[in-house]
Amino acid sequence: MNVVKRIGIVGAGMMGAEIALCCARTGMDVIMKEVSQELADKGKQTIDTILSKAVAKGKMDGAEKENILARVQPTDMYEGFDEVDLVIEAILEVTDIKHKLFEELDNICKPECIFASNTSSISITKLASVARPDRFVGLHFFSPASVMKLVEVIPGLITTPATVEFGMEFCRSIGKEPVKVKNVEGFVVNRILLALMNEAYRLLDEGVATKEDIDTACRLGLGHPVGPFRLSDNISLDLLDKVHSILTDAYGERFKAPGIFREHLDAGRVGRKAGMGWYDY
Repeated sequence: MNVVKRIGIVGAGMMGAEIALCCARTGMDVIMKEVSQELADKGKQTIDTILSKAVAKGKMDGAEKENILARVQPTDMYEGFDEVDLVIEAILEVTDIKHKLFEELDNICKPECIFASNTSSISITKLASVARPDRFVGLHFFSPASVMKLVEVIPGLITTPATVEFGMEFCRSIGKEPVKVKNVEGFVVNRILLALMNEAYRLLDEGVATKEDIDTACRLGLGHPVGPFRLSDNISLDLLDKVHSILTDAYGERFKAPGIFREHLDAGRVGRKAGMGWYDY
């Protein structure tokens, strides 16, 4: 398959913006679409902020930063999507919304364009059922995508071997380490992560230890860069709630979040983006 030169990213939130950055800094031209120009521009500002920090630390110069930014085109339109080699979807974790998007893209993108989803938990076969199932693959990045090396590459039932290899090579081309994963809800990392987080929530609920001490124990005892409560806040509890629901439907009660998680969610303490979650920010 051809090398990706031009890519479309749908979704300019933190994940979409960081994936766009990964592509732009390796020389790809990126169209980053959102539902409004304001949100698309906000996504590009996210990239600018990340690059500015790199310049301040001496990891790149100002000219390199501007060259990377120039490769990212924020938009609320599909103009230019007829020329992209790959589209990566990074929008809400809701099957119907993703289906609608891929149906729209199927009418716009060139026939050889590959479709990919950054879903963290939804079946790739299910997502691919509405458009190009043979040229559809899961590319699950991890946050922050500009730093984290791992990408889970997930074929659906009808995904061709050539499409899977395309996905693997694309990940390597932007400096990532891909792992091929069978199409099951939650894939590999999120099944392990949600089980760990649930046990951390239960430890807090049972009064075994404070959230601060549980986070410290996981950092120093397990070698995790951040503990489960800090990580929950970074991911956001409302997104985690969707993943909990998907995994509970698939695997049963072992993935059901305990009451203390629901209490925080109901109180609007959804994480860093709200200024309050398990911790205050």
